[in-house]
Amino acid sequence: MRHRIAEITNELIGDLKDEDDLVAALAYPLPVRVISEILGVPPLARERFGAWSQALARGLDAELTGSEQALAERDRAREAFRGYFTELLAERRERPAGDMLSTLVQLDELTTDELLTTSSDLLVAGHETTVSLIGNGVLALARAGQSGYLARHPERAPAVVEEILRYDPPIQLIPRVALEDVELHGQVLRAGEPVLALIGSANRDPEVFDDPDRLDLTREPGRHLSFGLGVHYCLGAPLARMEAAIALTTLSAAAPDLALADPVPPYRENLFLRGLASLPVRRHGRAA
Repeated sequence: MRHRIAEITNELIGDLKDEDDLVAALAYPLPVRVISEILGVPPLARERFGAWSQALARGLDAELTGSEQALAERDRAREAFRGYFTELLAERRERPAGDMLSTLVQLDELTTDELLTTSSDLLVAGHETTVSLIGNGVLALARAGQSGYLARHPERAPAVVEEILRYDPPIQLIPRVALEDVELHGQVLRAGEPVLALIGSANRDPEVFDDPDRLDLTREPGRHLSFGLGVHYCLGAPLARMEAAIALTTLSAAAPDLALADPVPPYRENLFLRGLASLPVRRHGRAA
C-alpha cells in the first residue's frame, strides 16, 4: 500500500490552501480513503462514516459518564454500520471484487454477526485513531518549530512517528480486566475488576524515558504503549505507522514553514481518544 498511500497524500497536499484546516484537508481524508480502499467501500459511501464513527467514539466515553444520549447515539451508529455492511457484504458475496470484504465474506469460520462486527470495527479503527495521530503530529512539530524537520531528515520519519506516538498518543486510556489479584502501590486490584490503564501517563514515565515531557525528534524509539501490548496489540499498527510517516514527510517537504493559524486549536470532546476537531494552519508565514 505504500505507493498508493503516497499517491493519495500527494493529491491531498496538492489541494492544500495557503490557509486551511489540516484535519479536514489531510488528517481525516487520508486514512478514510486508505482503509476504504483496502476493505472495498465505494467512495460515495465514505461521507456517511464521519458522524457514525464519532458517535461510536463518544459511546466509549458514555460507558464511564453514563450519558444516555451518547449511548443512544452509539447504538444508532452501530445499527447504521450493520445495515450498510449487510448490503455491501451481500453484494460482495454475489460479485467478489478482490478486496478485503470479498475475502472475509468467503470465510466459513465467521458467523454473520462476526462478519458485520469485524467489517465495521476494521473501518472505524482503520481511520479514527490515525486521524488523530497525523493531526497530533503536525501540531507537535509546528509548536516545536520543526515543521520542516522531516524535509531535512526524511530517514528519521519512522523514529519521529514513534516519538509522536509516545508524546501525544491518539488513545489516552484503555479498559482492561484484572486476571488475578494484584497489589499496586498499596491498593489491591481484585481478579475480575475493571481497570483503566492510562497510556498517556505510561508514555511519559521518567523511569523509562529521559526528559519525558519534551518532544525529542532525535530520541530512539522506546517501549511506548500507544498500540497496546500482548494479545491486544493493535492489528493496524503497521498501517498507521506507514500512513503517518508518509503524511508527515510529504507535508514537511511541501510546506517546511507550516505554522499554526490558531495557537490553541480545538479538541474533540472525548475521554478515551485525544484528537483535534480542527487544525487551522498557514503554509507560509509565522505562527499566530
